Amino acid sequence: MIGVGKAKQYANVLDKPLGRGRQEVSLSAFAFLFSELVQYNQTQVDNIAELERRLEDAGYAVGARVLELLCHREKGNRRETRLLGILSFIHSTVWKVLFGKVADSLEKGTEHEDEYMISEKELLVNRFISVPKDMGAFNCGAFVAGIGVLDNAGFPAVVTAHFVPIEGQQRPRTTILIKFAGEVIQREARLG
Repeated sequence: MIGVGKAKQYANVLDKPLGRGRQEVSLSAFAFLFSELVQYNQTQVDNIAELERRLEDAGYAVGARVLELLCHREKGNRRETRLLGILSFIHSTVWKVLFGKVADSLEKGTEHEDEYMISEKELLVNRFISVPKDMGAFNCGAFVAGIGVLDNAGFPAVVTAHFVPIEGQQRPRTTILIKFAGEVIQREARLG
């Protein structure tokens, strides 16, 4: 028979297995695309807070898809049910898939029991964006803070991005502050 090889034929695209495929994206392509996303949203808003909210919204859709994909690939369709498990999953697995490496640090807040922080010395989304002086504290890390992995995994939280100055370095590090909803802390206390 002509045209029939050893490759398996699929009648429907939905029948194809979800292979790993190529897992790398050109850094310059990502930088260009992300820069365009920021510039487009900047023309649509009146202030920095609104721009950061729009970036968070864009990140939310990414997080929902990444969670589904990674739960399928890495965990056999199982999801984390414990607070430290989901934080570790984000700090290592999700971060590595999105940024090519594990996050620099994951810490529990010292002042509040419902706060955790993921810190990155040079967050990829801030690396190629130059912020004009009139935009002051604008942080492209809002896109990363908006990635909705926690919310979609059943751990509602308010997640924000902050610059933290480092003595002796020109660029500040970015800290993603996670403040969990009271229901998450109560559920965790019950599970003990």
